[in-house]
Amino acid sequence: MIELGKAAAPAAAGDLIKDVTEATFMADVVEASQTVPVIVDFWAPWCGPCKTLGPALEAAVKAAGGRVKMVKVDVDQCQQIAAQLRIQSIPTVYAFWQGQPVDGFQGAVPASELKAFVEKAAALAGAPDNGLADAVEAAEAMLDAGETADAMQTFAAILEEDPLNAESFSGMIRGYLALGEPEEAEAVLNGVPAEIALKPVIEAARAQIELAKQAANAGPETELRAAVDANPDDHQAKFDLALALHANGKVEEAVAELLDLFRRDRDWNDGAAKAQLFIIFEALKPQDPIALTGRRKLSSMVFA
Repeated sequence: MIELGKAAAPAAAGDLIKDVTEATFMADVVEASQTVPVIVDFWAPWCGPCKTLGPALEAAVKAAGGRVKMVKVDVDQCQQIAAQLRIQSIPTVYAFWQGQPVDGFQGAVPASELKAFVEKAAALAGAPDNGLADAVEAAEAMLDAGETADAMQTFAAILEEDPLNAESFSGMIRGYLALGEPEEAEAVLNGVPAEIALKPVIEAARAQIELAKQAANAGPETELRAAVDANPDDHQAKFDLALALHANGKVEEAVAELLDLFRRDRDWNDGAAKAQLFIIFEALKPQDPIALTGRRKLSSMVFA
């Protein structure tokens, strides 16, 4: 019998709401949202509706009891951040989870909608659906130990009890990828219910499938390295080398090549380097040091 797990502990009650600058945005939003959802309020002192929305949003965040944090971004003082996130009008509010904006709205909205928005954001960090945390944890341990068949049987059993368990869908997808069956993994992804299709663990699984497809078509690492060494400005060779490195398990080296390509020409091939970096970061676990360091380096170049 599967025992119900305990809910995750809420975030600390203190320091729930703060003002941020361009220098602190990375730490207070991108990194902080790896563990606690962060609601970002883009405002300006001259904005009338902002003066009404801001306090109401703060009240809703405080009512959530620490399950979500809030930061306020003065767009006049943080113009680069506003431009990067394409803020066209204010007030604009985004919910960040695991480093990415996952929901948002523009303009003033009723208090009831604010409460619903905050609750939806707070739920992103909730325990696995129906409290099946112990079973999910056991299945994850099996998967990590290479006991793929047993892990997938456990994930399947969880889905029989809870058809909306995003962690188990993710586990099934990763299991098929471990077995070298990307087509089956994609079939599972296509069967994910719409209600959970945008959850971070599902987005991560989607990125992992994309990387598996790329790996199947990756070129020879040695030849691509020689081509890049011969001509460091051969952007296509550098990009293809990054794909080959990732396919061979050299994730950190792949990220380094893509960061260097972005530094050399961020607009090459419609921003392909940045897009590929996001796929890699999405596929990694939120606290993976490669993802954290890579995001930090990318952000420093974007906002330079």
